[in-house]
Amino acid sequence: MTMTKTAIVLLAATLLTLGCDNSPKKTEGAANQKPAIDTVTGRFALQKMLPPARIWAADAKPVRLQSSLLGGTDGHEGKASFWRCMFGSAARQKAETFTWSGMDTPDIPQGINHGAEDSYNPANRSTQGFALPFLKVDSDQAFDMAQQHGGKQLLAKNSKQEVIYMLDWDPSVNELNWHVIYGNSESNAKLTIIVNASEGKFVRKE
Repeated sequence: MTMTKTAIVLLAATLLTLGCDNSPKKTEGAANQKPAIDTVTGRFALQKMLPPARIWAADAKPVRLQSSLLGGTDGHEGKASFWRCMFGSAARQKAETFTWSGMDTPDIPQGINHGAEDSYNPANRSTQGFALPFLKVDSDQAFDMAQQHGGKQLLAKNSKQEVIYMLDWDPSVNELNWHVIYGNSESNAKLTIIVNASEGKFVRKE
């Protein structure tokens, strides 16, 4: 009888120990979970980059804003997970590139980062800076306009068609324009639609 009671006590203690194992356990789903990727429009990213650019140079002006396809994003709806903008300072005659990243990887830290300074010639019309008030139309609105001029047909044929964006000043007509590029680079674009970034009007197809 004593032996039976002892066995029962030992068994209960063992079960209690197993039941109280509170050590965290990693599930297979959690281990395979991909990090979250944030995508934003061009103007949102530019407004985030502008304050640190103005710390770098008080007269810093954006020269060219470009998106990149990173983290498996496709650039649809005028949004991207990575934006870079070259800023120019006429006073310092220097340029510096700032970036906004919506992902956090060993190679691409999340948030605002910047590169090294480069020379800058404010008299060069091809790299003329622009004032932010000219940017009244965001990249998502430019995408909507591009869809109306051939983009919709391309995405209907290939829903995974990549789209990138570039914003710069056209000195020949003194206008700020979005380039909505259906492709992963300018050189292999299937279609490029130019949209005026101040009025949202269609400019031309390339």
